[in-house]
Amino acid sequence: MPAVLFRMGWPMVIGIVATMSTALADAYFLGRIGTEELAAISFSFPVVLTLMSLSIGLGAGTASVVSRAIGNGDEARVRRVSTDALTLILLVSVLLAAAGYLLIDPVFRLLGASGRTLDLVGDYMSVFFLGFPLLALMMGTSNLLRASGDAFTVGAVMVGAAVINVVLDPILIFGWGPVPAYGVEGAAWASLIGRLVAGAIMLALVVFRDRLISFRPPPVRRLAASWIEVGKVALPAALGNAVNPFCISIVTAIVAAYGNAAVAAFGTATRIESFVAVPMLALSAAIGPIAGQNFGRGEHDRVIAAHRQSYFFSAAWSLGVALLLFVFAEPLMTLFSSDAEVVDTGALYLTIVPITLAGYGITVVASGGFNAIDRAVTGLGFYLLRSALLYVPLAYLASLFLPRWGLFGGIALANILAGVAIAALSLWLLKTSLSGGKDRSFTDAGRAEPEAAPGE
Repeated sequence: MPAVLFRMGWPMVIGIVATMSTALADAYFLGRIGTEELAAISFSFPVVLTLMSLSIGLGAGTASVVSRAIGNGDEARVRRVSTDALTLILLVSVLLAAAGYLLIDPVFRLLGASGRTLDLVGDYMSVFFLGFPLLALMMGTSNLLRASGDAFTVGAVMVGAAVINVVLDPILIFGWGPVPAYGVEGAAWASLIGRLVAGAIMLALVVFRDRLISFRPPPVRRLAASWIEVGKVALPAALGNAVNPFCISIVTAIVAAYGNAAVAAFGTATRIESFVAVPMLALSAAIGPIAGQNFGRGEHDRVIAAHRQSYFFSAAWSLGVALLLFVFAEPLMTLFSSDAEVVDTGALYLTIVPITLAGYGITVVASGGFNAIDRAVTGLGFYLLRSALLYVPLAYLASLFLPRWGLFGGIALANILAGVAIAALSLWLLKTSLSGGKDRSFTDAGRAEPEAAPGE
């Protein structure tokens, strides 16, 4: 089982590292311009992550159904669900993009942005919403490829998109030759172009190489049945994935009371934190096909083993990166800003929080695994426990009575409590419900057996 997790996980590590590097590149180049620009993308970051997480959740619903169909050897079902799911993803993403574009100003005023910083946020988010359907389509096709076992190609395409983004960043931000300087808006255009290329490649692979798409229009009844089946996993998975960045938005609003420098520091530190958390994010993606296919074959002991081993890895990785960040926190922050307040506040965060990242890793892995075995409501519960019941309340309470280090300490405490609780609860649920090769189901599990496939 560790070998399978590694084989599925390492391409995703590389791909997600590449993707997260684009966020760090944006922060690095825009930090050269000024604190307001860095604050603008710090306000934008959790909102962008929230929408990306909704796309990932929709893709997780697709991957769950498809991986179980692959495990059952049902090729017609794989094509039908894949096609219908991508149609659903495109429809939902267009609606979200339109609503988001119209709500840019009120949403970010609510989060604490104002003046020129709010204008810069608008420049960035307008371009982001224009390209959001492309991003959602890229997420959907990547989940289809992973569900069929091809994590390597997904990782390679993600690296290519990141290279395009990073190369275009300084050109579009600062200008070069005939290309004018677009500043914050240029960073958004660089991301959009990279995603456009990646989405086109992965869609071509899904359509022409793997032939996962059916061009025969289904009857409305069958289309609705597919959407309902995918939605049973996708809706709670999307909400679960969106809970964490949404709660980061709330904490960003709390931090905004300390000024733009504090927001810039918090945003930069959380970007660095997201970067070092990549292997745990990769595990949460890799465990889906492994858990889903083994669940489909009735090999439930392997599902339990995959979760347990992933939790141990998350703990070990968290300890290792915490030691590195404790030593290099301040030098890292100086790469992104020369403002002393930004550097000091960001370094403080990076010395307190990362040692507890295992709690976050256990949360995302447990949720990803439960989504894959058709237990998405339980997966959503894990996210709500960590982010809504612990992360935001503890950070807020600490901010009322303690200086900034207390707020960061509240975040760390939330990670610890969530990690211990979710690891224990998830393993207990798996053992009591799946041990011995029998699915005795959870109370919120929905179907014990997949529904009959819609016809081709």
